[in-house]
Amino acid sequence: MWDERYSADEYIFGTEPNDFLGTNVGKLKPGSVLCLADGEGRNSVYLAKQGFNVTAVDMSLVGLEKARKLASDNGVEIETVHADLNDFAIEPNRWDNVVSIFCHLPESLRQKVHEASAKSLTDGGVFLLEAYTVEQLKTSGTGGPPVPELLFSAEMLKQDFQALDIVQALETEREVNEGTKHSGPAAVVQFIARKA
Repeated sequence: MWDERYSADEYIFGTEPNDFLGTNVGKLKPGSVLCLADGEGRNSVYLAKQGFNVTAVDMSLVGLEKARKLASDNGVEIETVHADLNDFAIEPNRWDNVVSIFCHLPESLRQKVHEASAKSLTDGGVFLLEAYTVEQLKTSGTGGPPVPELLFSAEMLKQDFQALDIVQALETEREVNEGTKHSGPAAVVQFIARKA
């Protein structure tokens, strides 16, 4: 499915970083970043341009190929890993930061990935996420999965990351202008947590 979506000539979510990530990049810990389900690479390339050592993981070979091209076009390097998050091992105490932008997962996989992400952080490491909430179902085609089981809430994330210090857990509405697939009013949760 994602290979087919990413086969378009354009970058379907654009080439600029997610707004929430761009606004909060200063809150990340200098060093390494793991970008979950990073698709065509807009966020990993942005982070590499900010001086981070970035690894982008995604299940789409087409997306990762476009991510490498975007990195080359911007004069930076990123590491790409082709993997399904069901199978990808997120190593403990490995990453200074983990970034998850619109990475919507079924409940059991979400809990597994979030638990592993929390454990993977180094001391002072940061987990940053933006995702759609169930309120997004009331909008008209501005992005996100069409089923409530794949949508997030602030309370859900507080539970998933109770081992970390919660910096921000905000459900809000904002205008999203990120390529042709994320465009228009959106109901999102914005979340940042830090390992003590």
